[in-house]
Amino acid sequence: MTIANLAEKHRMTPVAGEAAASRAVSLWLWFVAALVLAMVIVGGATRLTESGLSITEWQPLLGAIPPMHEGDWLAAFEKYKQIPQYSLVNDGMSLEAFKTIYWWEWGHRFLGRFIGIAFALPFLFFWLTGRLKRETAVKFLGILALGGVQGAIGWYMVKSGLSHRVDVSQYRLALHLTTALMILALIVWLALDEWPGAARATGGQATPAIKRMAVVIVGLVVTQIVLGAFVAGLKAGLIYNTWPTMDGQWVPSNYWTTPAYLSFFESHAAAQFNHRIMGYLVGLAVLTEIWFVRCSPVDARIRATAVLLVCAVIAQISLGIATLLSHVPIDLALLHQGGGALVLILAVVHLHATRRAGVAVAS
Repeated sequence: MTIANLAEKHRMTPVAGEAAASRAVSLWLWFVAALVLAMVIVGGATRLTESGLSITEWQPLLGAIPPMHEGDWLAAFEKYKQIPQYSLVNDGMSLEAFKTIYWWEWGHRFLGRFIGIAFALPFLFFWLTGRLKRETAVKFLGILALGGVQGAIGWYMVKSGLSHRVDVSQYRLALHLTTALMILALIVWLALDEWPGAARATGGQATPAIKRMAVVIVGLVVTQIVLGAFVAGLKAGLIYNTWPTMDGQWVPSNYWTTPAYLSFFESHAAAQFNHRIMGYLVGLAVLTEIWFVRCSPVDARIRATAVLLVCAVIAQISLGIATLLSHVPIDLALLHQGGGALVLILAVVHLHATRRAGVAVAS
């Protein structure tokens, strides 16, 4: 090997090392994103089994230890018996039945703690070993802090159902779910950014219309998820189990409540109607985007993500209709909730692709 070749080899080594470090960080972030997606689904199961109020205390550290002895279980059960959900919904529940709902809520909380550790420890390792740029480390610190806030929001949500209700507030449920999906979207974006070469233009082109529509789609998907949280919180999916009309009406006659401005948040009919209409708008937006993409010489990644997004949205709409018509069975409801998170992921991936491609001026 010549001296020139040796020099070239040593000159390329730092670049290769940076690429390997970035790839490792990206893969770690995708792993955390998968955990957050699992958390969303487990949270849905906890809600659908009405298990969320089974643990009446918030102990960030000691709460990681479940009841170990029969006496511990009896003590936890006695605390549950003091809240309205037990006396009004589950009066006479057996200890074994209580254990079932307790484990759902405990598993949900434990997974949240595990995600915190799975994010914090590798983050510290990558940061202390110089594998993260300073500005990137600040972003990760922000996500870590947001994760801590999410834990507090979770307890804020549970607390709403411990005194005057038999379930949690739909407002707090919407806040809890939205924050979780915000964390998921941010992690996905950073994972895409960290992948070697992601920050470079891919050589393709994205028209301003494509870029704008990609932003609109993410906004519509987030809005749809929030509306879905109100449907879940109000249990509005258990009424109007017909499609395409709502019991023969295109617009339900009892859409409005008193006062009218609360209809969007407290009317069962309005919650389901709004969720339906936003679903149609999301479908229209992704079909418009695929039309823009087909009419432009775009990068292959933009084209692929647009196609995947259309397929996911069509599948999600179909799944939502099936869930409604079958009166919200838990398996379809969980698939629908997980599908919503997957649509958000694909919307973020598509938006990222449009932001990392070249720009063409539309004629």
